[in-house]
Amino acid sequence: MTDPVIQLTNINKSFSGFKVLSNINLTVNAGEILCLVGENGCGKSTLIKIISGVYEADEGRITLNGRYYPSLIPTDSIKEGIHVIYQDFSVFPNLTVAENIALGTQLVQGKKFIDWPRIRDDAAQSLELIGVNIDLDEEVGKLPVAQKQIVAISRAILQDARLIIMDEPTTALTQKEIMRLYTIIDNLSRRGIAVIFVSHKLDEVFRISRRIAVIRNGEMVVDERVENFQKEKLVYYMTGQEIEVEAFHFFPKGYESVLRVENLTIDGAFYDVSFELLRGEILGITGQLGSGRTELAKALFGILKTRSGRIFVNGKPVKFRSIQDALAEKIAYVPEDRLTEGLFMNRSVTDNVNAAIVDSMTRLSFLIDEKKMVEEAEKQIAELSVKAPSVDVLANTFSGGNQQRIVMAKWLATRPEILILNGPTVGVDVKSKSEIHRIVKSLAHEGFAVIMISDDIGELLTTTNRIIVMNSGRMIYETNTAETDSETLESRITE
Repeated sequence: MTDPVIQLTNINKSFSGFKVLSNINLTVNAGEILCLVGENGCGKSTLIKIISGVYEADEGRITLNGRYYPSLIPTDSIKEGIHVIYQDFSVFPNLTVAENIALGTQLVQGKKFIDWPRIRDDAAQSLELIGVNIDLDEEVGKLPVAQKQIVAISRAILQDARLIIMDEPTTALTQKEIMRLYTIIDNLSRRGIAVIFVSHKLDEVFRISRRIAVIRNGEMVVDERVENFQKEKLVYYMTGQEIEVEAFHFFPKGYESVLRVENLTIDGAFYDVSFELLRGEILGITGQLGSGRTELAKALFGILKTRSGRIFVNGKPVKFRSIQDALAEKIAYVPEDRLTEGLFMNRSVTDNVNAAIVDSMTRLSFLIDEKKMVEEAEKQIAELSVKAPSVDVLANTFSGGNQQRIVMAKWLATRPEILILNGPTVGVDVKSKSEIHRIVKSLAHEGFAVIMISDDIGELLTTTNRIIVMNSGRMIYETNTAETDSETLESRITE
């Protein structure tokens, strides 16, 4: 029996009288891979901050490596080998790979002079331990996301990590990079380093974890070996509800082409892309990051200008020189980054929903009709089941799932016929994901033509009727969804 790296006993935490965590018990042993799952707002982030010493528990007992801490602070947690790798990785973009990995260790040791050869040797050794080779002299700011993550992991290893907590570590990774991360985690486990893996993606939870712990409404509802779970059972533990997943069925009402693309090209992004989209379809487009899928979406919304090729909307040839041209053809685009591209975070639901149609909300006196704006916002959030006490509430107060629905509401307010969704459920919990899928299917059944860009294979298989795979800017595979499976798609994406 391996010794526990961390033991939490009856941990409680409240904020302003509201109980966020209630009697949490959790033990993680050396070399274990534990997936911590739960809906947004369930208390996962608070628990991580208690483990790392950022928050102090109101009640309970924390033991790290056999040592009891009546009051835990971040330096105590780091000293005990507890490291959290957040989604921004907390790296220094202007420093080299070697400096990011090893410089901090020498500073902590209180050395008066920097031993530069030792920094390079330590960094190289740390990278070698996880089987990765990166140029030690490269500035970290110039690295792709996956390599920044590896730098953060290597830094933790060099600082004698005994437990590494990874918060949504695959959000911005390609399928190949995700598989490499799995290998790295397995290597960490074999070396006796424990990993707590936080994710909303259930397929990867089952792929990487040895144990799964589920938090719901601040309580630990189950903590068992992964083999004791099925996906439906895990969803029930997370949500307290039975959520049925049904495949999307496209029922064509005659042959009505809404969008046709012929040999569309943007040099350096994508080449000779051709496809047709029928009314009522949900067409999935997938591929690794950099495959050209996002650039294609932006070209269809007038953000990027194409070099050659033709676009037809409802049989009519069109040219998109701007977003306004695309909107005029009743095309809407929900971007992949809702925080920076989709929402005005410090503005109200009303302002966000009406942002794309504000010109139509003016009276003859050129003053904005605020009553009309409120009515539109209330209509849209009701139709999309946004949980909001008022349309005056700021967007930054909502969960990820509700924020995504507000972005969708903004573009649905333009009354489009073609809806392009880029990563519509990235970073949202399983219940919100299911609700967004229900909404998208409902829109298609109402006659919308939908393009869904996603790297979530399970999402594509249950929400689309046709799938296109892109690689290096070209379409390499097209299939009816009912005629493919996850293994085939994964092999096509990574080939």
